[in-house]
Amino acid sequence: MTNTDRVTLGKRLNIREVSESAVAMLDERGTVVAWTQAAEQLLGYSAREVVGWSAALILPSSEKTPTISALIEQCRARNDWSGTMTVRHRDGRMLDINHRISMLRGQDGTFRWLVSVTDIGTLSRETRNGSLRESLLTHAPIGIVIRDPQLRCVWVNDTAESHDGISRDRRLGRRLADSLPGFEAEALEAVQRQALRNGTTAVHEYRAWPTEDPSREHAFAVSYFCLQDAYGKTLGLCGISVDVTGSQRARERLAILSQASTRIGSTLDVMRTAQELADLAVPLLADYAYVDLVESIPFGEETSPRIDTTSDRPTAFLRAGQASIHPGTPESPYAQGETVFVPPTSPLASALRTGRSHLEPVLDASPGTWVDHDPARAQKIREYGMHSVMVVPIIARRAVLGVALFLRTEDPVPFHEDDLLLAEELVTRAALSLDNARQYTREHTAALALQRNMLPHRLMGGAAVEVAWRYLPADVDAGVGGDWFDVIPLSGARVGLVVGDVVGHGINAAATMGRLRTAVRTLADLEMPPDQLLAHLDDTFQRLAEQDADAADQTPTVVADQTPTVVGATCLYAVYDPTTRKCTMARAGHPPPAIIDPQGQVTFPDLPTGSPLGIGLGAPFEAVELELPEGTLLALYTDGLIETRDDDIDVGMRCLGTALAQASHSLEELCTRATETLPRQAPSDDVTLLLARTLSLSPTQVASWTLPNDRTAIPNARHMATRQLTEWGLESLQDPTQLIVSELVTNAVRHSTDPIGLRLIHHQALTCEVSDTDAHSPRLRHARTTDENGRGLFLITQLTRRWGARPQSDGKVIWAEQALDSAPSHAPVPGTPPPRKE
Repeated sequence: MTNTDRVTLGKRLNIREVSESAVAMLDERGTVVAWTQAAEQLLGYSAREVVGWSAALILPSSEKTPTISALIEQCRARNDWSGTMTVRHRDGRMLDINHRISMLRGQDGTFRWLVSVTDIGTLSRETRNGSLRESLLTHAPIGIVIRDPQLRCVWVNDTAESHDGISRDRRLGRRLADSLPGFEAEALEAVQRQALRNGTTAVHEYRAWPTEDPSREHAFAVSYFCLQDAYGKTLGLCGISVDVTGSQRARERLAILSQASTRIGSTLDVMRTAQELADLAVPLLADYAYVDLVESIPFGEETSPRIDTTSDRPTAFLRAGQASIHPGTPESPYAQGETVFVPPTSPLASALRTGRSHLEPVLDASPGTWVDHDPARAQKIREYGMHSVMVVPIIARRAVLGVALFLRTEDPVPFHEDDLLLAEELVTRAALSLDNARQYTREHTAALALQRNMLPHRLMGGAAVEVAWRYLPADVDAGVGGDWFDVIPLSGARVGLVVGDVVGHGINAAATMGRLRTAVRTLADLEMPPDQLLAHLDDTFQRLAEQDADAADQTPTVVADQTPTVVGATCLYAVYDPTTRKCTMARAGHPPPAIIDPQGQVTFPDLPTGSPLGIGLGAPFEAVELELPEGTLLALYTDGLIETRDDDIDVGMRCLGTALAQASHSLEELCTRATETLPRQAPSDDVTLLLARTLSLSPTQVASWTLPNDRTAIPNARHMATRQLTEWGLESLQDPTQLIVSELVTNAVRHSTDPIGLRLIHHQALTCEVSDTDAHSPRLRHARTTDENGRGLFLITQLTRRWGARPQSDGKVIWAEQALDSAPSHAPVPGTPPPRKE
């Protein structure tokens, strides 16, 4: 009976270093002969792309990179070789890995190489060469057995015999049941057949009495990988066994590594992540642990690769997390969030300066040591009997984020090298989460600031509408979005209303929102009707997207979690004219507006949907014109207000209509009622609501005339304008208005043939409009001293606060707007009939 006659199949283990390793097999010349799915997931190459090719395919092109033949010679000399290396992913990026190359022997003296690889993340070269320990897989002896699809052993390494006592000659060419008869072997073969059938990696535990220690039962974890040829066909099964014998503490350490991926980095909050690291370490690794971060990290700021701790002035950090076996963490003289100073001569300062961990199995707290440089810390160390310490710098992307300390008080066993290995593994994983959280905080803060500056702080509807609005940003997990809204004053007392929504979240969405809002204002100033404005906005969006794509192609990728490019947006644009009470609107993939008449009747107009901006469909946008009674409520919103995970969009629209169907309520009250209809859970998208209640100008505030197209129109226009201003009590504006009217009517007579329209509008300003049938807009010129013409528009520019032209179906309208500041105090308030002269 051999030393392994008693083999029992145990419960499944969760050993990440074993089960997540990428495995490949090379022949004696370094050619890949078998590949695994884990290798494809890690390196990006499929079996078809690498099997039959030299392993040099994944090595970077560098003079410092050894050749495959040189690696083979080193492996042959050592028989089993492990270390760190940089390899090339299929997409071109470089990966830092732990690797192990093991010699496998077959029948007739042939041999193969088995390569197992584990990703160790992105750390600085100084850290890899200094304090980084090997992973658990490369740290321990491993037994390797390769079996064919019939489960016969075809390759084996020397360590396998020390694990189960089966010699190479006895194992090669045989199934496990032939080499080790009994029920236990059949049970293990059942697991092997299941792994072959499912094609997935499995880790199981078995127990045996190895030849090197026959008096004590050892626990082994064996991981099975399916090996594939160039066509993806299963060549056989690779079994890698690791001696996992140890105390309950060792078992708990493996559980810690398994839990780290789920318990550390559960949120994008820097302080929370630091606390999660401390909570995970206590009590399984330490009795007391704390995490101190550079003060700028919680605010998302960048840090330097090394921290200068050589000055006499202590370096300031922020206590981000701490945990203890005692309630309330009495060992700490600092509370979470307080500023902590690191003594320049302490091991903490050394770790921060060099980037290397520090292990002090027996902490020297005697008088005169570095402990006394911080009296508060020294008192706690002696009071609670802190006798062993590990200091691990927190490093991510070549930058020092902070430091983690692990101490023992009640546990009398000092820390050892394997404890430091585990602590560094935990800190490495936490560092990636902390860096992600820091980058998110930086981007989120920048996006909030950008969006806050881009969104309007004060909106005025003039004489056209009363407005109110609500903007509710999404929760912190979703980030800042691309919602925007605006009220744009237009000529002739009209007003433009716009609401838009850029797809996505983050700083890119906020920046795109700002660019679109600026573009809408620019296009609105050109007096474009809604359908034309959306068409030009769509073209602008596509050009911006093309420029961003070109810039991205020319910029090297520096981080893997870069914010994705914005891919589209929706928009609704409406123009309301208080003189005619007509509203023209068009939309680009945006939800339709809600219209509530003065009696509280809610409708959603049948407005053509239009394609979202940036999609590139090229379909024309269509506008709809509606006549709205005075006091009509217009509600423009984004889909975050009406969409939920559980209900259709129609349900949200009905709820919105119900909330707004209260004609007597103020706009602020209606905004509150509408946003209270949102579900109680945090919204997954920004919520924007813009309410506009329509006003109308009294007929006494508008004066219109039709003039013949001849020279008599000019003095008649001046006379009628003067009389109307006198009627409105605006005598102080008569002289400039006469000049404006003369110039505009003269241009109309000169460049058109049909009758001319003249209109004066008395609202919050005085607007003079002249319409004709000529479609060409005038252009401001700089007349020379010898020119007899060309000074009219220059004169109008000096007399008005703004002027412009807008197209209409049968020509154009030239308008000029004067402020009422110089008007007499008895001028009538817009919206009320002016007094008539007797």
